[in-house]
Amino acid sequence: MTDETVFQPIEKVSIVISKGSLDGVYPGLIMANGARMEGMEASLFFTFFGLEAILNKRMDNLKVATVGNPGMHMPTLIGALPGMSAFATKMMKKEMEKIDIPPVREFLTMIHDSGGELYACRATVDMYHLKREDFISELDGIISVGQFYEKAAGAQIIFT
Repeated sequence: MTDETVFQPIEKVSIVISKGSLDGVYPGLIMANGARMEGMEASLFFTFFGLEAILNKRMDNLKVATVGNPGMHMPTLIGALPGMSAFATKMMKKEMEKIDIPPVREFLTMIHDSGGELYACRATVDMYHLKREDFISELDGIISVGQFYEKAAGAQIIFT
């Protein structure tokens, strides 16, 4: 890198959310919200277990993954104990509330209302036999990976 290197500001981000745990969904939501607050275009593409975050019946009950999660700093055996995931989830939600991070449903509405776009992966929706009515009303569409790439043209693609 030389002194003449010029960095172009990021103007557009497309974030892929593939995990269905609370700790797997929030990074993408925080990044999308931050992008919108900075005036950047932002879209979220939910695929595989990430669909949990936009399914009406499941989004309010996401849990922290305690088994096999090195960030928990505990042996897998302890993480597998009954009630451990519920305890970790309660603690994480309590800490997020202290710093004014909204629940998933509210966060998605905020992102959508600020101009962020929300998409579900067509292949995953078909694989799980889901229908449009299973999802939140803020969902902008169910699109293929190819359509996602078209929408993401010129964007930084972030996989969380």
